[in-house]
Amino acid sequence: MIRTWLIAITALILLSGCGKDLEEFNKPAEYWYEKMVSAVSNGNLEKADSYFSSLQSEHISSPFLAEATMIMAQAHMAHEEYLLAEHFLDEYIRRYATPAGREYAEFLKIKAKFLALPNPGRDQGLIDDTLRGVDAFKGNYPYSTYLPLVHSMETQLQLARGVLNEQIAQLYERLGKPKGAGYYRAIAPVTWIDSKEVVHAEVSWYREMFEGDGTSSWYDFMIPQTRSVISMDDNESK
Repeated sequence: MIRTWLIAITALILLSGCGKDLEEFNKPAEYWYEKMVSAVSNGNLEKADSYFSSLQSEHISSPFLAEATMIMAQAHMAHEEYLLAEHFLDEYIRRYATPAGREYAEFLKIKAKFLALPNPGRDQGLIDDTLRGVDAFKGNYPYSTYLPLVHSMETQLQLARGVLNEQIAQLYERLGKPKGAGYYRAIAPVTWIDSKEVVHAEVSWYREMFEGDGTSSWYDFMIPQTRSVISMDDNESK
């Protein structure tokens, strides 16, 4: 008798544990929305993404979707998952945005790209792409309340691009390629920035060991000082 009870209790426990993992489907839109918001509040974005997918799949015309999409975009941005944030913002703009909502979403896209650049010297393409987005935003919303923040991000991006271009130019000079150096020094010059007054960002010691300060590195002694024909500009090699 006792053995039978033990087997029954064990089976019940196992079934209860498995029940938690059972796939849920065919629920009201309110159910998925509340589950998604709860998962976001708990910081479980993997679950939140799953609930959002269920809401979108089962209730394609639900009025909850617009707000849910923006919530997911902001949640991923708060967790520094900027590519996913941009994905949800694109979805929001494409399907749900009112004119005012579109302006806010476009601003958040710029912010997401900006925040995705903790080390600007490593992603020249993302800097240029973000600056193009800034120009488009200023053209589309010349009286936006977000313009002061956009201008602030633009200034920092222009400074980052100027510093990066100068570092690339100096690298070309060390390689004996003055044409390359001149090209990067001529890219989109910003007249309102005086390069002599720019204070370079401080680099962590463990990064500086490998990246240097943009003009030299600890391994400079390993680089040959003579220039090969391959590294010369076309005019010099003739």
